[in-house]
Amino acid sequence: MLTEEGTVIERNCGTPQGGVVSPITANLFMHYTFDLWMTRTHPDLPWCRYADDGLVHCRTEQQAEALKTELQARLAECRLELHPTKTKVVYCKDANRRGKYPNFEFDFLGYCFRPRHVKRNRDNLVFCGFNPAVSPAALNAMRQAIRALKLRRQTQLSLQDIARTLNPLLRGWIGYYGRYAPSALYPLLRYVNVTLVTWARRKFKRFQSSRIRAGQFIQRLAEIQPDLFVHWELGMDGVFA
Repeated sequence: MLTEEGTVIERNCGTPQGGVVSPITANLFMHYTFDLWMTRTHPDLPWCRYADDGLVHCRTEQQAEALKTELQARLAECRLELHPTKTKVVYCKDANRRGKYPNFEFDFLGYCFRPRHVKRNRDNLVFCGFNPAVSPAALNAMRQAIRALKLRRQTQLSLQDIARTLNPLLRGWIGYYGRYAPSALYPLLRYVNVTLVTWARRKFKRFQSSRIRAGQFIQRLAEIQPDLFVHWELGMDGVFA
């Protein structure tokens, strides 16, 4: 293994975290450990897997608990184990499944799946469905990514400079998380707008004493130049205070 300092370290087992070969070998191992095993032993159960994160759909709680026990034994044979806190049986509660169970939501690939009120397109009927939306953990990670840029104090930058920095991030996040329940992204987009308002207060002396005027300034920009930021262009401008 070659370190960032240029030092070569010999390895006799495992692969370095972040290495190119690591995800390839992990997926190959999981293919034989889990994928083929599920296909062979439980051909009637739908399942999906991404890297080491997966879901299996069962018909009853008893079936799910039995599968969990079998899977624990299978992974133990392969010197693996289920995550003690992330692995759980979840009841997919909706308008047709109205039972009461302790677990009725889960996170998968940045989405939170849980009971939500949704509107049916053909007749605008509102009902309870078990649907995905961006998870609170993913929202927090995106806010932290923006915070790490320290844009609020970058007063030497222009608004166009900030847009060039933020737009690739926003375009990717909206493209991925905006496919289902895009309104769940509004807290993040509000955070972006508030970041711009705080930047404007530090950039321009006339706004230093008035958050309201700074917010109105950024809001007018969103109306005049909607193509400046990705979320403005998509009409997801949100609020500015």
